[in-house]
Amino acid sequence: MKSPLARRSFLKTVGTAGLAFPFISRSLLAAQPSKILRHVSFGASGMAWADIQAIASNPFVQLVAVADVDLGRVADVKTRFPEVRVYQDWRQLLEKEANNFDSCNVSTPDHMHAPIAYSAMQLGKHVYCQKPLAHDIHETRVLTELAREKKLITQMGIQIHSQKVYRQAVAIVQSGAIGKVKEVHTWSSKKWGDLGAPPAPTTPPSADFNWDMWLGNAATRPYVPGHFHPGNWRKRLDFGTGTFGDMGCHIFDPVFEALALTAPLTVRSEGAAPDAWNWSTDAVIRYVFPGTKFTAEKTVAVTWYDGDQRPPAEIRALVATKNATTMTTVDDVGRAGKAKRQGEPDQGSIIIGTEGVLLVPHIATPKLFPEVKFADYKIPEIAGSHHWSDWAEAIVGGPAKPLAPFDYSGPLTEAVLLGSVAVRFPQTDLKWNAAKLQFENEKAANAHVRRTYRKGWEIAGL
Repeated sequence: MKSPLARRSFLKTVGTAGLAFPFISRSLLAAQPSKILRHVSFGASGMAWADIQAIASNPFVQLVAVADVDLGRVADVKTRFPEVRVYQDWRQLLEKEANNFDSCNVSTPDHMHAPIAYSAMQLGKHVYCQKPLAHDIHETRVLTELAREKKLITQMGIQIHSQKVYRQAVAIVQSGAIGKVKEVHTWSSKKWGDLGAPPAPTTPPSADFNWDMWLGNAATRPYVPGHFHPGNWRKRLDFGTGTFGDMGCHIFDPVFEALALTAPLTVRSEGAAPDAWNWSTDAVIRYVFPGTKFTAEKTVAVTWYDGDQRPPAEIRALVATKNATTMTTVDDVGRAGKAKRQGEPDQGSIIIGTEGVLLVPHIATPKLFPEVKFADYKIPEIAGSHHWSDWAEAIVGGPAKPLAPFDYSGPLTEAVLLGSVAVRFPQTDLKWNAAKLQFENEKAANAHVRRTYRKGWEIAGL
């Protein structure tokens, strides 16, 4: 069914002036939300469903509407919230519900984060956006600056940022317990990559699934069951950001905050380049950041590993323990569980200081080494907070505040996504100029800072 809202007209006008809907008065756009937070969700299943439940757990939140291109995956929302209005086209939701909501969560595949968040923010809506903040670096910078310009309350979905264990890691480093930081090694065992062209289409999408709308701003291609939707899009260049984009925003987070890092100076990939369709796995990406008051030198090296790659044996030996026990972890939606590993985590960071070493598992209590030296050390007691509620309460004027607003999570995401450019240019030191959003020594890399949207899906400013 053709949308009554002209695709090209909507996308271009919302980007130009934030006035795609002329019936919305400027006073409404500037108005503060009421004590009832009227909320909508872009996405209805998967991580979107987790976000909806977490945000709507607050009694002052009223879920007004959801948009999902796959209407076959909205049953949970409709059961839990029978009054919710359901849309398949996110642009229709913005058009028809613009007067009826104050905030939204954007919990879609990565390639649509920026178009949806940008369009909602132009209308003065407060945004909770899943990680990574956007698919490319330019989009990330635009969202960060727009949130600041419009004084919106924002939060990125790096929920472990607000949990006790990550806050403890930050406090330990900044207290000076391990001295000044010399280097960092951080990793994830996930393998969001693949090899080879998509298989041939076999069956068309179901009647409930709008494939063209799922593609959004990406180039047209055939639907292949299971190859893209619902989860494997993370492996594909045009839709996800690989293991690094998926997990980097989580695992880099406590390092980025603890060291008060800014934009890196250089980034270099030692792993395989992606093919024409998919991200590669087993990455090794080396960053050099400007030093801070928490580092030992004028610069500090941070190295990322994923898939089967790990820090060198001599680095891992620094956090070896004779009393390895199964770690208690918390998964991405906050449920406690037991990790299927002994001792060394399969995701985490090793922060090496002049006076000791800190192991920061994803997600468990940080641990100091050498164990004998820190036998009597008491990890700071820092309470965690509810990442989603902090954001929602701040919108309605409560005392809480979001701990990962775009002013923080935007620069974090930019740093992470630089790795997604570096893997395309293996064995090359890319010199990054953050102020200009460009690489100074490899002009070809600049083509990957800002992507081109499919014709008809362009948004001025993105």
